Amino acid sequence: MPEHRFKHSVGATGYVFRDLKELMAKASPARSGDMLAGVAAATAEERAVAQMTLAEQPLKLFLEEPLIPYEDDEITRLIIDTHDRAAFAPIAHLTVGDFRNWLLADDTDGAVLAAAAPGITPEMAAAVSKVMRNQDLILVGKKCRVVSAFRNTIGLPGRLSTRLQPNHPTDDASGIAASMLDGLLYGNGDAVIGINPATDNVPQVMKLVGMMADVIARYEIPTQSCVLTHVTNTIAAIERGAPVDLVFQSIAGTEAANRGFGIDLAILGEARAAALSLKRGTVGDNVMYFETGQGSALSANAHHGVDQQTCEARAYAVARRFKPLLVNTVVGFIGPEYLYDGKQIIRAGLEDHFCAKLLGLPMGCDVCYTNHAEADQNDMDVLLTLLGVAGCTFVMGIPGSDDIMLNYQTTSFHDALYARRVLGSRPAPEFEAWLRRMQIFNAAEGDGDAQFRLHADMPPGFRDVLLRLH
Repeated sequence: MPEHRFKHSVGATGYVFRDLKELMAKASPARSGDMLAGVAAATAEERAVAQMTLAEQPLKLFLEEPLIPYEDDEITRLIIDTHDRAAFAPIAHLTVGDFRNWLLADDTDGAVLAAAAPGITPEMAAAVSKVMRNQDLILVGKKCRVVSAFRNTIGLPGRLSTRLQPNHPTDDASGIAASMLDGLLYGNGDAVIGINPATDNVPQVMKLVGMMADVIARYEIPTQSCVLTHVTNTIAAIERGAPVDLVFQSIAGTEAANRGFGIDLAILGEARAAALSLKRGTVGDNVMYFETGQGSALSANAHHGVDQQTCEARAYAVARRFKPLLVNTVVGFIGPEYLYDGKQIIRAGLEDHFCAKLLGLPMGCDVCYTNHAEADQNDMDVLLTLLGVAGCTFVMGIPGSDDIMLNYQTTSFHDALYARRVLGSRPAPEFEAWLRRMQIFNAAEGDGDAQFRLHADMPPGFRDVLLRLH
């Protein structure tokens, strides 16, 4: 290996980066997690120099020099062993900077990007994102179109879906049901109705899965449910006959970090096979739901000196392997130790969406922050709007933006109405038809099909149940 390959001079000052891993880390936009890990650029000038140096590197270098050794990490082996060299061939001659220009070119449309996706590695996606402005990330994300399906079709052009998240601090059935009804009446829930259980064991998982299955069946809702428990609990629930739609798991970008979650690729494969065996989908068979977030590998001391955004992109290789219905980055959830303020959260959300879509994933975002971060709901409004413009697959819907079980701030039911209205977006088509049939949504007079208003009256299908609760 030649000495000092990664070097650049600015005036009389010379900068040297030891290896590709250090170059990638120092080219990352500033964030607290990389500073905590001791891998960030020391100054803005060093960061800019690292970005210029990174832009000069050939894409094929990432295949020749894995950031985490092949023999040490099953995610590296997955990335290398499944790389599609035929799909890579049209861009194999490009540098990182050239790749940015190619992505932004008018001739590089959604079909071209979809064809290239199997040839793009997470490290390539992360590298090019580091030399892109926010508007670049938005423009390319908008061009990527990824469609998935189970009981409805997610990710079609002009559509923005939502996860209805009816969490409750004691898993109280009435509280969960009230949140579900509230969300449905705001037109939320087409991506998934997903509960984070307060009590995380197999009997409780089965109880919650059964309750959601009953509601979906009773009202003939074209959506899917998920209890966000550990994958092994879901496998056990399936073995006991639970009506599981989607299998959930948090994932990370290194084998060691995933070991900390109690998973590996083999367990995820077993879970997918178990869910597929139930054949509960009606319009598709994408049965997996993954959540990610910058900083997870660092928090597990399993980052191998790789910057947090590149580790995050590597998690998308894991997700891509299992053909998920949904993936989302819980962007500000881990806390200010990793993303300090609104500016860092906004940038990370755009990076994550861009990288995942470029790799061919149905990517959404939990637009969120913790109460000890230097961020507020105005920052979240900005990120929600930018992601909506970028073609984000789905966002969260939670009563009042406040998750009372997980104690963090995210997007509310009415935030989805805002985003759909201002951007002219609609729910998944099957769910939209249900909203019309149930008289939850009305096409607004003179507004055309792209704009919707809530029906002025209580939908008849829900009136009786509310009167019984009164």
